[in-house]
Amino acid sequence: MVGDVFSDVLKMADAVRWLYGALMVASSAVAVSGNLLLLLLLLLRRELRSDTRGFTLSFGVSDLALGLSAIPFGAHNGLAGWVGPASEGPLCQGSAFLFLLLQTASLHSLAWATVDKFTEICFALSYRSLWTAARSRAVLALVWTFSLLSAALPLLGFGRFVYSESRFLCCPSFTPEHRLFVVLWMAAGVAAPIVAMCSLYGYIVYVARKQARRGTFRCNEQHCFYVPANNYLRSSVVMVTNSVCLLLCWLPHISVCLYETFSGLRSPSAVSALSCWLSVSSAAFNPWISCLTQTRYRDAARRSLGGFVKRCTCTETPVELRPQSATLQMDPTNCISTTTTITTRPSLSPKLQHHCDPAS
Repeated sequence: MVGDVFSDVLKMADAVRWLYGALMVASSAVAVSGNLLLLLLLLLRRELRSDTRGFTLSFGVSDLALGLSAIPFGAHNGLAGWVGPASEGPLCQGSAFLFLLLQTASLHSLAWATVDKFTEICFALSYRSLWTAARSRAVLALVWTFSLLSAALPLLGFGRFVYSESRFLCCPSFTPEHRLFVVLWMAAGVAAPIVAMCSLYGYIVYVARKQARRGTFRCNEQHCFYVPANNYLRSSVVMVTNSVCLLLCWLPHISVCLYETFSGLRSPSAVSALSCWLSVSSAAFNPWISCLTQTRYRDAARRSLGGFVKRCTCTETPVELRPQSATLQMDPTNCISTTTTITTRPSLSPKLQHHCDPAS
């Protein structure tokens, strides 16, 4: 009886391990492809360049690095059934430091990109004066300084990095002995940017609904035209999707980590693994939901892809050679620009001569 129960537990553990590994492989592929596409568009398309594109570049680079480092590491550990490196070894400490650094930088960069979007929509007249290149660089420097300090604290003795057998990753130790570090990181590094983003998205949706109810007119120098309500409703759907995705990815992870920290008990392996996968999968969802759902990014991607296809399918058309006449004949209705001096025919009228004169 006991042997049967033990065998069932092992089978369930193997199923969770294989499922976790497969999900991590899929997340890594989506994160690398989406963030690589986003970075290429930002670097190659001039219409996407702005003083605040550094925020998008920052979370794109962070998520791409997560898709190339921490996520494949977890996938390998899950699929191979590896017990993991020693917690005090340099491999575990270095990978945990990189994991914490990239997650914190990604969330805060995404939060500031949301602040930039909020300012552009709600303070359109003063947007250029509020967000300058110097201020954007200063904010990015603060974001990465905070992320570096947060990730370095466990290496300095405040908190601890360990290998989690249920998460198949090196991460902070969620135990009562290190609850102060866990609470501070969860509050300032994770919860604060998520609450800020959801609040700003909610206000933008509120403004969009007001505009959709009363309608509005958009004007340029020539004329004004009516903007349909579904334009605002479509933008609202994108904002709501961003908020829901953030909450779905991070709330389970936050809940599980705080439960383990304050109770001193370990969560079930399946719950711990699934919550960890959801938190790292935000790196895969961010580029597709936050940026590539916007019209300007889709148009830039469509133009880039169209130009690439044209260059690949372009074939050289043979030039048809036609016999040339030895004498140059000039039709009175055309003008020929050449360096050779051409004498105008006497039969040309003065009006036609003035029309064909390049100086006229």
